[in-house]
Parts: sequence; structure tokens; C-alpha cells
Amino acid sequence: MSASASPARKLAAIGAVLALVVALVALAVAVGRTIENGRETAAPAATAHTGPGQDDGQQKLYDDLARRTVRRTAGDPLALGKPHAPVVLVEYADYQCSFCGRFSRETQPALVKKFVDDGTLRIEFRNFPVFGADSERAARAAWAAGRQGRFWQLHDVLYAKTRKGDALAEDKLVDMARTAGVPDLDAFRTDLNSPAAEQALKKDQDEGYQLGVQSTPSFLINGRPVAGAQESQVFEQAIEQAAKAARHGGAGARK
Repeated sequence: MSASASPARKLAAIGAVLALVVALVALAVAVGRTIENGRETAAPAATAHTGPGQDDGQQKLYDDLARRTVRRTAGDPLALGKPHAPVVLVEYADYQCSFCGRFSRETQPALVKKFVDDGTLRIEFRNFPVFGADSERAARAAWAAGRQGRFWQLHDVLYAKTRKGDALAEDKLVDMARTAGVPDLDAFRTDLNSPAAEQALKKDQDEGYQLGVQSTPSFLINGRPVAGAQESQVFEQAIEQAAKAARHGGAGARK
């Protein structure tokens, strides 16, 4: 390597880092709601950034975010859809978050029927509790249910209505696990309180914080942010655009 090439490469590397920082700041701005004094406020209008004039540089940043966040782990109990689906929606959510519950009840079922069932979409859930110990306990409970193949069943019970505080006490979570069909409740309780549950929760939280996620629900669709529990058509548009980009070799392309 020539002496002049080394500084040039260093500048290019610095430029790449700065570009990633810009993308992360954009994500932090784009995600859905703020949490003020422990209370939720509704998301502003979503910006899925799916228009035909999408800048190639911006798309590359989204592709990089997708590579950093999408796991595609076979047998992941916190995921729906094929590991190599061309589009992956990553959701960061809290079980005390009413807007997360709205997405779970009103939007996700339609996305599953339209996109997951035909192999286009994979949904990967991330536990991202922002409302304290009760949210963390619920997140560990959902993970524990996943150990027995009942994550989504307990997820749906938790989000069937907005639950706060004592409604997420351990005994109440065990009752909900029974309703969700978790077969071994003693093992469920042990797993809920295990170091492994803490580690799994920390992994999801660390990922979100590194991206700049500060509120729930926050979504990435092949690395592209969608803010808050928006209407189904916002997600559908973003998924269709991501599938189109994946067909042209984006980060969501099958591997």
C-alpha cells in the first residue's frame, strides 16, 4: 500500500462511521412515540420512507441497519415466518405499552395473513421494556413461555388488554401462562426468574439502545424505521417496498 493510500482509506473509514451515526440518529428521531413522566403519548404520522425517490445512499444505510439487527435464527420462538423470508420486521415492544397492544391486536394478524403466510415476511420480536420492573418481569415471562413453545400464545394473552403494575405480578403471569397453554408451570416460573431470562432480555435491550430506540413500539422493516402503531396500510406499503428492494439485491435478499 502506498503512503498516500493509507490516509485516504482512513478518511473513507471515518466517512462510513459518520454515515452510520447519521442513520442511527435518523432512527432515533423516526421511532414512534416519546415517554414523558412515565406516560405514553401517541406517535406522530409515520415516515416509512418508501417513496419512489428513495436515495441510494439512504437505502444502503437501511441495509446496514438490517444486517446489524436481523437474526434469522432457525427455531427462534420469538419469531414468526421463514428464516430466509425476503423481508424481516423487527419490533421493539413493552408489555405495558398500550400502543404495542394495539399493533398486536389490530395490525399484526393482518400482516401475518397477507405476508407471513405466503413467505414474504418474517416478524422478529424484541423485548424492550421501558416502564420498569413490571415490564421486565412480563418480558421474562414471555421468554420463559417461549422455552416451551408458547411465546406467541402468552404474547397474545398479555396484549389482549392493557395491563399495568400489579396485573403483571408473578402469580398473575403464571395464571396467564396457564391460559396460554404453557404445559409445565413450575418450569415456567423457574425460567422466568433465571439468569438466562435476564441475559436474553439484556441482549434485546442492548440492541435497541445501540440503535437509539427510546420508545415503544419501534419497528425496523429490513432496516427501515416505521414509527409507532400506525395503520395497517403503512406497514403494508413498507413491506411491499422492502420486498421489491430485496429482489434487487438489498439486505433482505434471501441468502
